[in-house]
Amino acid sequence: MKLFRKKASLTAYSLALSLYTLAAFHVPFFSHALQHIEGGFNGAVIIATAAVLLLCMDFLLYYLLAWCGRFIGKCIISFTLIGDAVMLFGVNAYDVLVTDEMMGNVLNTQYSEVSGFFGWEPVLYILLLGVLPSVYVFARKVEYGSWKRMLASAGVTVGLVVAALFGNMKNWPWIDRNSTELGSLIMPWSYIVNTFRFYASEREKNQKEILLPDATAVSDSPDVCVLFIGESARRDRFSLLGYERETNRYTSRDGVRAYPGKASATYTRAGVKAILEPMDVPELYEILPNYLQRAGADVIWRTHNWGEPPVHTSKYYTFADLAKRYPEADDRYDALLLEGLKEEIEAGDSTKVFVVIHAYTNHGPSYNTNYPPEFEVFTPVCKTVEMSQTSPEELNNAYDNSIVYADYLMHQVIEVLRSVGRRSLMLFVSDHGESLGENNLYMHGVPLSMAPKEQLEIPMVLWSSDTTLQYKDLPEVGQHHVFHTVLRFMGVESPAFNEELCIFAP
Repeated sequence: MKLFRKKASLTAYSLALSLYTLAAFHVPFFSHALQHIEGGFNGAVIIATAAVLLLCMDFLLYYLLAWCGRFIGKCIISFTLIGDAVMLFGVNAYDVLVTDEMMGNVLNTQYSEVSGFFGWEPVLYILLLGVLPSVYVFARKVEYGSWKRMLASAGVTVGLVVAALFGNMKNWPWIDRNSTELGSLIMPWSYIVNTFRFYASEREKNQKEILLPDATAVSDSPDVCVLFIGESARRDRFSLLGYERETNRYTSRDGVRAYPGKASATYTRAGVKAILEPMDVPELYEILPNYLQRAGADVIWRTHNWGEPPVHTSKYYTFADLAKRYPEADDRYDALLLEGLKEEIEAGDSTKVFVVIHAYTNHGPSYNTNYPPEFEVFTPVCKTVEMSQTSPEELNNAYDNSIVYADYLMHQVIEVLRSVGRRSLMLFVSDHGESLGENNLYMHGVPLSMAPKEQLEIPMVLWSSDTTLQYKDLPEVGQHHVFHTVLRFMGVESPAFNEELCIFAP
């Protein structure tokens, strides 16, 4: 084509890409801004200023990448366009905000979870909005110009940014109030900046695990505790806590105690950390399994999930490990996490055994694939990853079926504990809740400051073979109650113990 044979100036090339990025990837940004702005002249000024700023920021990015990197720069530009397409799909389909927390979810997601999102719609986003314009990126010949022209163009662009910002100073309070939401919708800056923010915060938090004061086992009774960490289970879907549907048909006959709970975060990594730590702090303190092992307990960890802090035990088994270890078992569902558990508990050489089951059962978007067919008690069910495109009834049915299956797994853990001949405790708690279309939100990961109750309200369920245990009458519990409740049950004394965060009475 003649268009591609003729060289374009780097200014025209970068401007074309900037205009495309503004039009293709910033509809959610401007939609959000228009919803939270008053009309009239001042509102029009804010929108116009935002458009100028976005255009200048993207122009500067593309200009400098192309001038400094040439072919490599074009590769990076193409990568950002595809990244923009992926993020735009997430924003449109699931109403997510591209924050550092969300980038942590993305960067810690495994293939098995990503594959659950595959469908025609995300593929079309990537092909039409990412790959197709990338053809232009590589095919268009560019006249790069001198370094003086580059400095002049960059200087003019920076000048426009400064002028737009300081010419709009009276609207800075509005920008500040809406900065989290608006910043998370700017492509490609939102995921570039928040990726660096996520890694910076992780390096700061995980430089060194802070050891807790030494603990001592003061009871010689043979105790076993199974901590069952659920995934995306919300408390208003537990019939044990008042839900009209019978979603706890198994544990309701087991004599369990259920508490309304509240999560400390809306994403797995932070939720699991809160469950395992003694207090709500940003630093990484010694987590419960590591602490109990240091006190002499036998620790077993079985997971079909991720996002856990470092666990110091040789008995750490991933889902793939368990599939190899028990080849005859069905490796499609979380029941695999319980294979051989009775025998492993009985084979331990310590009087104290602590087991963590980290499940996946209630994770979206494909709730209907997380449970065996016999647990499909509520029908019809959603069978697409595009949750906003299905009916609320089908989506809720699929999710509720996954709760029924999680309840069955809890019951199976209780059955194992009944059979091992030890004083036993099963404690179920979820890492966070889940949005199912309320306020047009789906799944989880909304920043804590604006998280809806559906993503924070979780269940906590306990069962024990010890009928002498006294439960406190608590209106609501938090994830930090786990650490102290387990210490008391296991007969472990520690300076880190907090009576106020223990569910069992002295």
